[in-house]
Amino acid sequence: MKAIFRIRRYNPEKDKKPYWQEFTLEDVLPTDRVVELLHRIKWEQDGTLTFRRSCAHGVCGSDAMRINGVNLLACKVLVRTFARDDAEEVKIQVEPILGLPVLKDLIVDMEPFFSHYRAILPYLITSEPPPADGRERRQSPQERAIFDDTTKCILCACCTTSCPSFWANDSYVGPAAIVQAHRFIFDSRDQAADQRLNVLGAPDGAWRCRTIFNCTPACPREIKVTQAIGEVKLAIVRGVEHVRQQKIADLKETPAPEE
Repeated sequence: MKAIFRIRRYNPEKDKKPYWQEFTLEDVLPTDRVVELLHRIKWEQDGTLTFRRSCAHGVCGSDAMRINGVNLLACKVLVRTFARDDAEEVKIQVEPILGLPVLKDLIVDMEPFFSHYRAILPYLITSEPPPADGRERRQSPQERAIFDDTTKCILCACCTTSCPSFWANDSYVGPAAIVQAHRFIFDSRDQAADQRLNVLGAPDGAWRCRTIFNCTPACPREIKVTQAIGEVKLAIVRGVEHVRQQKIADLKETPAPEE
């Protein structure tokens, strides 16, 4: 199979504005990952092509890109996503994720994103002393299940940079920051829920979410992002304990998975 890549390029040291450049690769397999093909372009055709990647296993979140108009991790998406296995040609368009300043080619400045992340205090806060036996701070499986989904976030920014509210106003903390806040707000060991809810109750906090649902399908970890944002909004209005009890009731009604 032949792959035709259309890549958005920009080098601030010499380019006045971004432009599109095409590259053609032969002998491409349906099971090739986009990041592998970007490596081929960089190593075989143009060593100036610049993009981030690290683990290449969908864990680090480094290689988030807009591929054929959708936010994806280049290390997880296969060529067969865009073409049948028996196709002779596939066209793949790659550009940087939206809403963040472009530093070069496919690399964006992540500092605004991480600034919002830091604002919600993404770490355990408690005044209780460590357990006397020196072991970890324990909690029941039920307590963990309440926020387990939002512990999966890898901070790739796919959800935040798919959000029209963030595109329109980069002061909005964004879905990823709210997901991270959710993870601690509903953690039974944490004591700083009120501080986080004060941040998220501000005009550029959770209420700027318009429930467009772009964020949920954009998440490579399949986190229920929009649901988490809704639960944070409900916690602001009715309190954390109200939401926690509702989630406990929902978990009791959920059938156990079949073995």
